[in-house]
Amino acid sequence: MSETKTSIDYTLLNSLVGYRLRRAQLAYFENFTATCADSGITPGLFGILAIVRNNPGLTQTAVAQAIETDRSAMVAAVDKLEKLGVIERRPSENDRRSYALYLTDHGIRFTDELHKKVLAHEAHFEQVMNSGEKEWLLSILTRVIDLER
Repeated sequence: MSETKTSIDYTLLNSLVGYRLRRAQLAYFENFTATCADSGITPGLFGILAIVRNNPGLTQTAVAQAIETDRSAMVAAVDKLEKLGVIERRPSENDRRSYALYLTDHGIRFTDELHKKVLAHEAHFEQVMNSGEKEWLLSILTRVIDLER
């Protein structure tokens, strides 16, 4: 006997903010992946590109802190972006033990095109929002994030 989704009681789960946030994140990332699959870019890689695009010369550690990821994960991510030819490491001017990150010329064009795709992806989710709700949602999410800092 197969159970259908409609026969399952989700009352408790659907009343939990964390559960709904996770479900929304899964839907969002699934659409993001479909949008950026041809580029080989994940949400995490996009975050790195966006930070480096607007902040050239930050060290890998500073970028990892900005997107709140482990430094060890950062090395693998930057390796992947280097292989794609979109980012390069240069010795840091301020700390000879560190590398600064820069987009290549191809990386700038790549990131700008990717940005357009991501904005279209974002617009897909904004369709369900009324005027002002995006700002309201971002404000609440920021407060949730800040609560744990």
